[in-house]
Amino acid sequence: MTSASPVKVKICGIKDDATLEGLLKLDVDYIGFVFARSKRQVQPAEAAPWIKRIRAYRADASGRPLSVGVFVDTTEEELASLLQVAPLDVVQLHGGESAELCGRIKAAFPVRVFKVLSIQQTEARSEAEIDKLLAAYAGAVDTILLDTHDPVYGGGSGKTFHWDIIPLYKRIAVAHGLELIVAGGLNADNVGGLLDNFSPDGVDVSSGVETDGSKDMNKIMSFVKRVKRND
Repeated sequence: MTSASPVKVKICGIKDDATLEGLLKLDVDYIGFVFARSKRQVQPAEAAPWIKRIRAYRADASGRPLSVGVFVDTTEEELASLLQVAPLDVVQLHGGESAELCGRIKAAFPVRVFKVLSIQQTEARSEAEIDKLLAAYAGAVDTILLDTHDPVYGGGSGKTFHWDIIPLYKRIAVAHGLELIVAGGLNADNVGGLLDNFSPDGVDVSSGVETDGSKDMNKIMSFVKRVKRND
């Protein structure tokens, strides 16, 4: 494995053993499993051995990758039950979760918390509104993840949003001690431009490394190389 880049990579929507084993050979930081309603949804019992495999690998390597579970409007009770079966490292909240709920989850469970903000194609939030929003989540979550709004699933649309708003979010996130990850329509062809021009702390990809709805290791390798700058 190569040395880690400051830019973190999350590969999301893993559903099979072969893809997981392939990812463990690459310079990735987060491996994501979708527990929310989605074509990539997995059940806790399915994900449990994969999470165990990640932890076993991590014990002998660099402390990465971390396992991430994606949820939409889950409850604390549902999370408690799921984490007993699938002990995730990170909980990614992709619905309308309040800062108060995020804070309770972070306090109650031994996990990091990512909060997803869905970005409309025409972003209407003012600087003051963004500052108020991120200030509320400061201390309640570790990371803000920007993703393109999808009317059905909230995210995972495979479409980009207007990246010109990223610097504003990044500046405000830094001021509140939050990491900023960008998702939405990324692939090996466009991620370099995102990194060169907007410098997020990390990137998150799912459909952009798939072929016919399945993870494509060649696309994953190309994406990781572009991000980690080791091609």
